[in-house]
Parts: sequence; structure tokens; C-alpha cells
Amino acid sequence: MDPAVFLVALVTVVGTAAVTIVKVARLWTGRPESPSADVTARLEALERGVRDLQQEQADTQERLDFAERLLSKARDERQLGS
Repeated sequence: MDPAVFLVALVTVVGTAAVTIVKVARLWTGRPESPSADVTARLEALERGVRDLQQEQADTQERLDFAERLLSKARDERQLGS
């Protein structure tokens, strides 16, 4: 391989890698360490909403279980009475 072609290829590869590293470093250092107050408040609101939904789902499951037991009991009583 011609040394000039090799040198051009090497400079291109090293240059591209260097530019990429610099861009990533700038993005990394530009990030805030902690989320803003608005983001934190929205995240907390979402977490509260998820907890509320989980509680509602648990309550609904308890009601469903109770209804299934009542229906099963009524079905068993009808079968015994037949």
C-alpha cells in the first residue's frame, strides 16, 4: 500500500474518532447532575399516580375474589339442593 494513502486513511480514522470523542465529552459535561425541579415534581406525580392505580387494582381484585366466592357458594348450594 502506498504510504500516502495509508497516512490519509489513518488521519481520517483518527480524526473521526477524535471528533466523536469530543462531541460525546461535550454532551456528557453539559448534562445537569440532577434533574430540574419540574422534572422531579412530574416524576413524583407519576409515582403517586402509579401507586394509586396499584391500590385501585388491588381493591378491585379483592372485590372480584369476593364475588367469585359468592357465586361459587351459590352454585354449590344449588347443586346440593338439586
